[in-house]
Amino acid sequence: MISEERAVELIESYLARELPTWPWAGPAPTPDVYHVQERAVGWLVFWRSAEQARARDPRGSFVGGHYLVDRHDGSIHHVPAVQWEDEGWEEHYLLQARGIRRPDPLARAVHALVHSAGVVAAMSHLRKQAPRLSLQEAKAYVAAVRDGAEPPEELASRTRAEARCPSLPIETLTGPAR
Repeated sequence: MISEERAVELIESYLARELPTWPWAGPAPTPDVYHVQERAVGWLVFWRSAEQARARDPRGSFVGGHYLVDRHDGSIHHVPAVQWEDEGWEEHYLLQARGIRRPDPLARAVHALVHSAGVVAAMSHLRKQAPRLSLQEAKAYVAAVRDGAEPPEELASRTRAEARCPSLPIETLTGPAR
């Protein structure tokens, strides 16, 4: 597990290597970590240039940002700020960066119905809860759950509400920390 202190160290080390390569930032600014927020998947580390932190006038050029440090392996990721408002950004991160998806919430109910009331009752429930599934898709979903597997992602994704707008990609900047 990566501690808050280690997350800050990893970001400071990353910035020390990367800031000199940012020609648009002018002379390499000195980074100043000003806030760290714990999340289920890791640490959001916010930084700005030390010059900006000392400035009395907030106008002018701004160099700064935020990164996510994965709590399990210390990898560093850029999560677009617009995604923080979406409660599903951490789920999106787990799927995109780590290949982990959470179980489909309908699968448990479908599994229980298959074993208590039968396949037809399970399919009826599934079609009411997820009307975007065709009859063939619902049949495949129920068959997978009946056999003890998670439904395929292409079917499980159709049981969730459609996203208002597609999620921006989460960029992996460094691999696991050593």
